[in-house]
Amino acid sequence: MDLIKELLHTTSCSLVGMEKNTGKTVTLNYLLQHLPREHRVAVTSIGLDGETKDQVTGTKKPEILLYSGTIFATSEKHYRQRLLRSEVMDVSDESTALGRLVTARVLQEGKIMLSGLGHTAGLKRWMDWVKDYVDLIIVDGALSRKSLASPSITETAILATGAACSTNMDTLVRKTKHVVELMQIPLWQAQPDGTDNADEEIIELVGSVTDHTLEQTLNNCAAKGKTVIIQDFTKVFADEALWHRFTTRHPVYVRQRSRLLGITVNPTAPNGMILDSGLLCRRLNEETGIPAYDLMKL
Repeated sequence: MDLIKELLHTTSCSLVGMEKNTGKTVTLNYLLQHLPREHRVAVTSIGLDGETKDQVTGTKKPEILLYSGTIFATSEKHYRQRLLRSEVMDVSDESTALGRLVTARVLQEGKIMLSGLGHTAGLKRWMDWVKDYVDLIIVDGALSRKSLASPSITETAILATGAACSTNMDTLVRKTKHVVELMQIPLWQAQPDGTDNADEEIIELVGSVTDHTLEQTLNNCAAKGKTVIIQDFTKVFADEALWHRFTTRHPVYVRQRSRLLGITVNPTAPNGMILDSGLLCRRLNEETGIPAYDLMKL
């Protein structure tokens, strides 16, 4: 499969869910199952993943299955609750909401709940440490703009979407396409002398990019037509239509980005409604140019 082949040529990847119940855990399990066993993998999460029941909808969720040799990082609480045999490699001073971060290697396959670090600096430090032991680091991330922007610190990303976002296929395709476009904002290349502001035609938008931020820039006569730089796509909170209007007037770049490897789809909504996943995958591929997969049908 192309998604697996791509992962063999990258050192880090984020799994980004458009909403809850879009299939991030299914995607993670698929990748871990199909990557060659000799390919050394480490996994962690920026939130809580692997719970058996959704805390909001009450629906059953898939659990995370880790294989022998896999390295994982989770909170002390969830390490104690693990349903697998493992050896501890490190107990970090870095804290999660559920205790210190425990890094361990699986000795016998089983299930685990992942609850990792929720701040960029700590995750980067963990990735820098664990990279000497593995070929690939997978970060189970989130799209929430209130959480860590994990796509900005991994080389690649996979986007999980599905009927939990909308049971109207046209709406779902449009929303997913918008997120893909944000994830593919081109990377800013600094000037040869290393200074970004040598060119007075550049504006840097620091922090969250809201409707108010965009309206102010659009209404500023001195800013018209200037190139805009933002930190990364997760900082964009703006209304979709306003964002599109803004980008027709201003070239936009990001300081950090990941390469999007593919889109995975969960055609089943929490209310039980099921979309035609074959049609959904075809439309997403046509609209975005990115391969889309229903992993449950592969």
